[in-house]
Amino acid sequence: MHVWSSYFWGDYEMAFLSVFLIVAIPAGIYYLLVKYPFYTKMTIFFSGCALICTLALPFLFFRPRDYRNAMIPAAFARAVARMLNITMEIRGLENVRTDRGGIVLLNHQSSLDLLVTAYLWPVIGCATVVSKIEVFYIPIFGLASYLWGTLYINRKNSAGSVKALNKESKAINERNAKLLIFPEGSRSQSEKLLPFKKGAFHIALDSKCPVQPVVVSKYYFLDSKTKRFDKGHAIIHILPEISTETYSKDTMNALMDDCRNVMQDEYTRLSREVIELQKCGKFE
Repeated sequence: MHVWSSYFWGDYEMAFLSVFLIVAIPAGIYYLLVKYPFYTKMTIFFSGCALICTLALPFLFFRPRDYRNAMIPAAFARAVARMLNITMEIRGLENVRTDRGGIVLLNHQSSLDLLVTAYLWPVIGCATVVSKIEVFYIPIFGLASYLWGTLYINRKNSAGSVKALNKESKAINERNAKLLIFPEGSRSQSEKLLPFKKGAFHIALDSKCPVQPVVVSKYYFLDSKTKRFDKGHAIIHILPEISTETYSKDTMNALMDDCRNVMQDEYTRLSREVIELQKCGKFE
């Protein structure tokens, strides 16, 4: 016992305080999870991500802008998902080709999509995520994600964004890189995917690389409007690549429509499957 602690506290008081903290802290967290699950789980999610990035940050400088820097943070992010009672399964691994690059399209639902990329990172190949420049200014996370290769674009500076994307398109062929893009551009928890933006398809046609749709089932366990965050399950399906050889800039809209239709059909199908799983009581 330290002198100062003995001066203010006796042995019994210190023992009582220790037991109180051991019991009170978990009880307090449990109370918040029951009373305010949405805000508590979101706090755990963002705090967990911040802690992961803080611990990993010093080591990321040894090989800056390398996708492998995200491997350990991704593993911890998957652990955070389990803490939040979120389970995710990946299908379609047989459709992944790591011997060539390409554009990977993902539907965008929530900030929890970060967990989806954590599951994809070890299996998809040499990956880079395209994100809006505002993410870079998130303390710690912005710098960490930059160091594992995230490509930031400024939507207000279209010329600069195109230049950055064109530079990255060369890496698709030179380094067999996979460029992960959310073609909707904005988050949506609707039953229908938002219209796709053209950026990803310009890159695909310029680099003559395939487009690989990746569809994530609807997050029925999450509703930001009603502030609901339940236990849940999501299915991540890596679909077969779509060749761009038969498309050109003149028929780019057709390519966009074909990709969106494929993803919408799978999004609807997977979401229905998750509902059936919930009805069976597997993911309540």
